[in-house]
Amino acid sequence: MNECYYDKRMDFFYNRTKADTADEWTGPQLIGVLCFGTFFCLFIFISNSLVIAAVVKNKRFHFPFYYLLANLAAADFFAGIAYVFLMFNTGPVSKTLTVNRWFLRQGLLDTSLTASLVNLLVIAVERHMSIMRMKIHSNLTKKRVTFLIISIWAIAIFMGAVPTLGWNCLCDITVCSSLAPIYSRSYLVFWSVLNLVVFFIMVVVYIRIYMYVQRKTNVLSSHTSGSISRRRTPVKLMKTVMTVLGAFVVCWTPGLVVLLLDGLNCTDCGIQNVKRWFLLLALLNSVMNPIIYSYKDDEMWATMKRMLCCSSEDRSQERRSSRIPSTVLCRSTDISGHYIEDGIIQGTICGKGDLGDKGNS
Repeated sequence: MNECYYDKRMDFFYNRTKADTADEWTGPQLIGVLCFGTFFCLFIFISNSLVIAAVVKNKRFHFPFYYLLANLAAADFFAGIAYVFLMFNTGPVSKTLTVNRWFLRQGLLDTSLTASLVNLLVIAVERHMSIMRMKIHSNLTKKRVTFLIISIWAIAIFMGAVPTLGWNCLCDITVCSSLAPIYSRSYLVFWSVLNLVVFFIMVVVYIRIYMYVQRKTNVLSSHTSGSISRRRTPVKLMKTVMTVLGAFVVCWTPGLVVLLLDGLNCTDCGIQNVKRWFLLLALLNSVMNPIIYSYKDDEMWATMKRMLCCSSEDRSQERRSSRIPSTVLCRSTDISGHYIEDGIIQGTICGKGDLGDKGNS
């Protein structure tokens, strides 16, 4: 029967796996990383709080897509909390941690990153459902959206707790990984492969959305004179898709590949030298999400700016813009209805996907 090491401190596991890079987090390097991390955490807290407040305050955002967007902001806010906890429990402190405290540190990170990733996947599926049915909003009711949000957090908490529940190497230290000294290498392989598969699914979903919109737009253009806005629709959608996917690839893929290499016990890959930077890069996704999903939305940006500046001029501008009929820019010229409905045009031209519609989904 194997001996278990629940009562050991982390220095026992770090020394055994030769993961001695924790000692390098000292002096100017540690101060620089802490300052860098503090700035990002403040931005994460402020920006994502504004996104959540904007969705709650603006009734035009009371639709499934924006509820999921607010939940994504909540997941990123939680990621900021997890990173603050990490900053106070890293460097030389890492080796002094108990097993339970180290599990808590990593569990918070795993939970926050899983919540963000699963939420991004759900948003992609929601957009796919809406556009394929040529509607601005999906048919998700508030109860279904609430169930999805609860499910997202349940999955995230479960994934963050899996190593604590038993998938670790405390009773078999021969299978301990190098980057996470009390995580089993098999768990790291599972974790990295699962996330890469989810990423692939997201790519497929967004590619289908783009191809569908482009095909429908081309059909519409061949039967109408074709406005400039409509001809630009595929280009606008492609820019959004490339921004989303590009941010995810840059922020997540390097870290996932490193975890996979560690899980496969690659001793000559130099993963210890890059692990901290890839962790920071992955956390940058929580900084970029508010920019990608919110600040590029004119209505969202205007709402957050009003909350920050309390500008009466912005309020009057919103009232004037809300009186503009959506048919000015989005009137369908396909009278027979065989080519494409107003929903797909509104969803991709007007309001960047979901603005300007006040109907219930």
